Amino acid sequence: MELCCSGVLSGAGGGGATRAATPRNPRPGSMGVPSTVLLVPPPNRRRGGRAGCRQSAPPAPPRDERRAASTESVVHMLRSAPGPNEALELFTAAARQPTAVHSTESCNYMLELMRAHGRVGDMAQVFDLMQKQIVKTNVGTFATIFSGVGVQGGLRSAPAALPVMRKAGMSLNAYTYNGLIYFLVKSGFDREAMEVYKEMMEDGIAPSVRTYSVLMVAFGKRRDVDTVLWLLSEMEARGVKPNVYSYTICIRVLGQAARFEEAFRILGKMEHAGCKPDVVTHTVLIQILCDAGRLSDAKDVFWKMKASDQKPDRVTYITLLDKCGDSGDSQSVIEIWNAMEADGYNDNIVAYTAVVDALCQVGRINEAFAVFDEMKQKGISPEQYSYNSLISGFLKADMFDRALELFNHMNAHGPSPNGYTHVLFINYYGKSGQSLKAIQRYEHMKSKGIVPDVVAGNAVLYSLARSGRLGMAKRVFYELKDMGVSPDTISYTMMIKCCSKAAKADEAVNFFSEMVQNGCVPDVLVVNSLIDTLYKGGRGHEAWQLFHQLKEMKIEPTDGTYNTLLSGLGREGKVKEVIHLLEEMSSSIYLPNIITYNTVLDCLCKNGEVNYAIDMLYSMTAKGCTPDLSSYNTVMYGLVKEDRFNEAFRMFCQMKKVLAPDYATLCTILPCFVKNGLMKEALHAVEEYIFKADSDMDKSSFHSLMEGILKKAGAEKSIEFAENIASRGILLNDFFLCPLIRHLCKNKKAHEAHELAQKFQSLGVSLKTASYNSLIRGLVDENLIDVAEGLFAEMKRLGCGPDEFTYNLILDGMGKSMRIEEMLKIQEEMHRKGFESTYVTYNTIISGLVKSKRLEEAIDLYYNLVSEGFSPTPCTYGPLLDGLLKAGKIEEAENLFNEMLEYGCKPNCTIYNILLNGHRIAGNTENVCQLFEKMVEQGINPDIKSYTVLIDTLCTAGRLNDGLSYFRQLVELGIEPDLITYNLLIDGLGKSERIEEAISLFNEMKNKGIAANLYTYNSLILHLGKAGKAAEAGQMYEELLMKGWKPSIFTYNALIRGYSVSGSTENAYAAYARMIVGGYRPNSSTYMQLPNQL
Repeated sequence: MELCCSGVLSGAGGGGATRAATPRNPRPGSMGVPSTVLLVPPPNRRRGGRAGCRQSAPPAPPRDERRAASTESVVHMLRSAPGPNEALELFTAAARQPTAVHSTESCNYMLELMRAHGRVGDMAQVFDLMQKQIVKTNVGTFATIFSGVGVQGGLRSAPAALPVMRKAGMSLNAYTYNGLIYFLVKSGFDREAMEVYKEMMEDGIAPSVRTYSVLMVAFGKRRDVDTVLWLLSEMEARGVKPNVYSYTICIRVLGQAARFEEAFRILGKMEHAGCKPDVVTHTVLIQILCDAGRLSDAKDVFWKMKASDQKPDRVTYITLLDKCGDSGDSQSVIEIWNAMEADGYNDNIVAYTAVVDALCQVGRINEAFAVFDEMKQKGISPEQYSYNSLISGFLKADMFDRALELFNHMNAHGPSPNGYTHVLFINYYGKSGQSLKAIQRYEHMKSKGIVPDVVAGNAVLYSLARSGRLGMAKRVFYELKDMGVSPDTISYTMMIKCCSKAAKADEAVNFFSEMVQNGCVPDVLVVNSLIDTLYKGGRGHEAWQLFHQLKEMKIEPTDGTYNTLLSGLGREGKVKEVIHLLEEMSSSIYLPNIITYNTVLDCLCKNGEVNYAIDMLYSMTAKGCTPDLSSYNTVMYGLVKEDRFNEAFRMFCQMKKVLAPDYATLCTILPCFVKNGLMKEALHAVEEYIFKADSDMDKSSFHSLMEGILKKAGAEKSIEFAENIASRGILLNDFFLCPLIRHLCKNKKAHEAHELAQKFQSLGVSLKTASYNSLIRGLVDENLIDVAEGLFAEMKRLGCGPDEFTYNLILDGMGKSMRIEEMLKIQEEMHRKGFESTYVTYNTIISGLVKSKRLEEAIDLYYNLVSEGFSPTPCTYGPLLDGLLKAGKIEEAENLFNEMLEYGCKPNCTIYNILLNGHRIAGNTENVCQLFEKMVEQGINPDIKSYTVLIDTLCTAGRLNDGLSYFRQLVELGIEPDLITYNLLIDGLGKSERIEEAISLFNEMKNKGIAANLYTYNSLILHLGKAGKAAEAGQMYEELLMKGWKPSIFTYNALIRGYSVSGSTENAYAAYARMIVGGYRPNSSTYMQLPNQL
């Protein structure tokens, strides 16, 4: 065969060809290639040179370049061969060259070519050549061979393929076996790699130390300690001497399995075998000890290492620094840093960042900042991680301003904040309950071109989940998916928790299903949260279905799971099921804990099983669970709820012997103490609690406590209790007084509240702004404006600065008393004190002007404010509309209402009530009805006042049946009719001579606990008299007196008329006589009603 003209193969002494031509086809089956052929690259042409076989070749390139070029040429040559025979001839010829030219690529090409033509024998020839020339195999090599011998399944089928390969003449040597095991492990097929290892042993081939190490690492990752130790023993048994890396792997795996004694034995074995542990071995041992919480042992290893000739390196120092920082061991952090400095390892950014991070972890922020400054002074520029560590430390220490200052410094001078920097702030806002700021920071991060990853997304989802902002959370969640970020288990967990917080059980279930479908494995905490959500959503059956699916999901329930189920059953009042589940827990591996018992106690006490709860409380200790404060508080609450105060008091005394009462105890027991006159005990309990070291009650806690006492014991005893607290000097602030003031003012007893405040002041109690505001508000509401003004002056005189709310209250008082000039002066003072007028201020002034009959000024002020950008509210329009309607300016009122709509100010129920009442006064019945229907159409729910105005209008217009229809409607809607509504209908029914229905409505009113007033009785006396039912009218009069009402001239005239109509002259005179004795002067109507004999 003529090969020299191919430009690829030539005789040993021949020149190069001028071009690469396709080799001529040899005779079939011919292998006639001279043994002296040499593979050379095609020569470069010289400009102007003459091409030909005898042309001189250029100078030969260096050997490495020549080999590389030859390898590429071989692959090109093989691909250019017209068929497998020709390719195999060329492959074999190239293999005979003195310089190795075959590569993984050329061998794999030939294997694939032979496989494609079903030539397994030739594959064996190629594979044999690969092994002899030590050509590297790869995954593709084995995949092609396995397929060629008829074994499917890719690399994983290696154990099944090896026997078939042997039969086909393909036996593996040590090099290839080692490579196959490496490829299997790298692909994650550890078990198959072990089977190949065993095949290797059966073939009598010894694995390399590297192969053993690869297998040990693989099974170490699986936490298969026994297999790793077996491999070590195999090495020793087969004469393969373990190296320091092999021993170090064993130590790591044993440490991860918490088998530290064996790990230390391996360490000793190393030294005995003459394999001295290196710095990596010691570092690994230190790390696993730290991970297992054995920091003290880790430090011992470190200091022994330091004292030996095997010194710690930078990695050792940083590893131990990190772990000491994580565990809060500040002293060790400083000691290790000092040692690090002494050994000269504090010379780079990694070391400095590690110590900054460690110091921040232990809360030594100022020292961390000093190290950070020292790093900069040495000319080491901090990186993002360094800044992030310090910012994280500041935020953990709640030093937000300094963290923000550092963040701003990064923005101004670099390095630019990265996604993690923003995540730190998002986390801070989330944990401090500032979800809106967390989402703002998240949006700011995106605006800087930083694409959120799943960590950033989860951080903001955590914040939103805590506050139950499901809408925002869903937007963030789906936005992440749109950006190609796959939600992980944490993402779904946060969404499920957010749904739970928002009481959206359906959506929580949907997210859980999606989570499972997307391959995110839920943990037991997610399941517990979902079970709780389902129970709270009234879907207990589904909660139990989910519980029974845990086994299928390979999730083990925890005591938390059982506690969640117990809590759900308790909410359903299923006491028997709660007890059954508790007994089931007691006989399983999930023994009841204190949370379990407290959950059951709560269920028992809330469902009338207090005696059972008491028995359980006293049996808990015997069952290995000591009752805590929550246990006692729960049972005491149950006793108090059933008015078993003496037993609750005895339990309280018993509890105090072992446990100090907490705030919940006070809230449970103090109201009973006060109610039952145990003032001494109540004072002692408060005094003990206030002066104990860990008391954390603030103003709101005291307010809540006093509100509970008020509700249980009433105002009189609560005031006595608070006075005793003040007089004994236990509490000389107004924490207890403020709720009392609010209570009295709410019940229209502002004058008494004022006297009480003065009394407390005489006891040394100083009123704060909140108390003054409550008192001033109550006084203004009762039109005691002068007293309110006096308190306002007192505040300023005593240095208790009025706030914006105080000024608005005084402005309201001035407006109500129509002292407009003084009101405007107060507004000026408000501005001088630095308080800006708000919409509340302006609305108050507008209302005051309207009440003072200065409607035009109010309207002018409104338009001036609007022109300056003021956004009116319904409270702005209400007084103006009311003023216009009462002034009979119906058209102007309608124009203003339309203007309100144009400004985008949606009218509320109060606005419609003003409009309804205005048209009622004007006698526009149809307008009233249309407005009412329009109100309903716009989704504004009418209140009792709306219905009352409508019913009054209809009754006045003689449309009583329509009025009664609306009355039935309001009752069906769950709106409670008030006295005015009943009076209107009773009077309307009386006028329509439907007296029996009027009496029926009167009785219904009384049955609902609504006390009749003088108007009610006068109306019934009048209409009963007109109907000739004078006796019943007389009974109404007697009932009126019995209820404490004082009759009016109208009462007597109606009664006289009734008696006169029924012909009872004597009773008419008697009624007249009572009127005279009562001091009433008869009027013309009286004389008209009396019988003619008079």
